[in-house]
Amino acid sequence: MKALEIKNLSFSYDDATDAVDHISFSVTKGKFVSIIGHNGSGKSTLAKLIIGLLSKKEGDILVFGEELTKETVHNIRKRVGIVFQNPDNQFISSTVEDDIAFGLENNLVPREEMVELVKEYAQKVGMEQFLDKEPSNLSGGQKQRVAIAGVLAMSPDIVIFDEATSMLDPKGKADIRNLIVKMRSANPEMTVLSITHDIEEAFLSDEVIVMNEGKLILKGTPEEVFSSSETLKEISLAEPFLVEIKEKLTKYGYKVGNCTNIDELVEYLCR
Repeated sequence: MKALEIKNLSFSYDDATDAVDHISFSVTKGKFVSIIGHNGSGKSTLAKLIIGLLSKKEGDILVFGEELTKETVHNIRKRVGIVFQNPDNQFISSTVEDDIAFGLENNLVPREEMVELVKEYAQKVGMEQFLDKEPSNLSGGQKQRVAIAGVLAMSPDIVIFDEATSMLDPKGKADIRNLIVKMRSANPEMTVLSITHDIEEAFLSDEVIVMNEGKLILKGTPEEVFSSSETLKEISLAEPFLVEIKEKLTKYGYKVGNCTNIDELVEYLCR
């Protein structure tokens, strides 16, 4: 089943240059897809189009076969959750508990059920000890965990991470990466779309889409995309550290096997 279909989609902010330029792709239900590219490549604009914050110029967006229109946008937003780059933009309450509950309250979830859901999802993201804290007093990584809990509590079919780790330090980035992996293990039918600069995160996904100047220029598995080194160099995108190391080892005659992370590579080389 296709969770998301993008057909010949275009959008322009100024009617001169298309920020999203006639792109087409689909995402299968349950897949983890990363969209990478430099600032201005159209990644975040695409995320806003998918949830109806911007209106397309041309093309179609379908979520589980339902076309996104003015009439269907509210229904589609119930199926698609988004975590933005700056979690402060998503906080409107004075406590973590109230922030996680905000979307549930809007959906008129009964009080008793809502309290249990807030506790459940705070625990899933490791924030159960902070329910009575003010979001403004949390670290960047903790704020993102709260934002993620608020989205997951709504039980969306698709979760979009729009540069959700770009403002975090290396530990914060690693924590959110691990949380995404844990989240997918708990709910393998959830579809995840990650708009990211984090090449290491993209390497963990099922599929990678590369955008440049509003156009889709590469799509495939991480291995397929990151093996297109010349294309990536042309648009000044770095390779994942693992890919770079494997290429250099191969150049010097070492066999590296089909290793998908550094630990596997080290183990393989030590055999």
